[in-house]
Amino acid sequence: MLVLRNVALQLGQLRLGPVHLRLNAGERVAILGPSGAGKSTLLRLIAAELAPTQGEILLDQRPLTLWTAQDLARRRAVLPQQHGVAFGLPVELVVALGRVARLRDPAQDRIVQEALVRAQAEHLWGRRFDTLSGGEQARVQLARVLAQAWDERDGLLLVDEPLAAMDPGLTLSLMQALRQFAEQRGHALVAVLHDLNLAMNHFDRLWMVKQGQLIADCDAVPATVPLLEHLYETRLRLLSDEHGVAVLPRMETPR
Repeated sequence: MLVLRNVALQLGQLRLGPVHLRLNAGERVAILGPSGAGKSTLLRLIAAELAPTQGEILLDQRPLTLWTAQDLARRRAVLPQQHGVAFGLPVELVVALGRVARLRDPAQDRIVQEALVRAQAEHLWGRRFDTLSGGEQARVQLARVLAQAWDERDGLLLVDEPLAAMDPGLTLSLMQALRQFAEQRGHALVAVLHDLNLAMNHFDRLWMVKQGQLIADCDAVPATVPLLEHLYETRLRLLSDEHGVAVLPRMETPR
């Protein structure tokens, strides 16, 4: 579905790449790395929000530069870390913005309502976006992305810290909802995350970025702990049981 060939970008002081990556339909990939490493920049390149200074990105074997904005909006949905919408809009209109590439959309109201249900935000219908808490706004924006990708098959979901403002219970239930949504439609899911436990338990692969360089493209399995220690320059420990795995900082005993 997605191919990055020798992709590099110079953005201010950040030099990203060169990066060589491939992504298949239906895969789930978490982008990990320290703050400022280039994770969001890589996601924005894939989303066609930034143009590489070197190399080429192909979506469905076509260069991103040849896609029209309307066609691209049908094939991929993007949830950025920062949400730039008019704050006075009602919630249902914010979600409906995900459907603007589809003219004469008789199913829009139903899909908006069902997307809000998936994002556990149906109770926010009728509220103004600027009256919501940060976590509520994040859920509405997640519903917008779901509405955009609702009737597409084998599409691409790109999300940047989608669950950062959530409490633990809501984080888990929304991660499961997002994963189920992608699986049902065959969507590939690429997420920038800081939560290692979400990455290890809900994603197939990890793209590790450090100082603008892709240092690993690996399966999300316990064997990646040494790589994670190198990525974050800290000691980690792995706990595992029948419910999944947990990665925690290793507390050094004072001498």
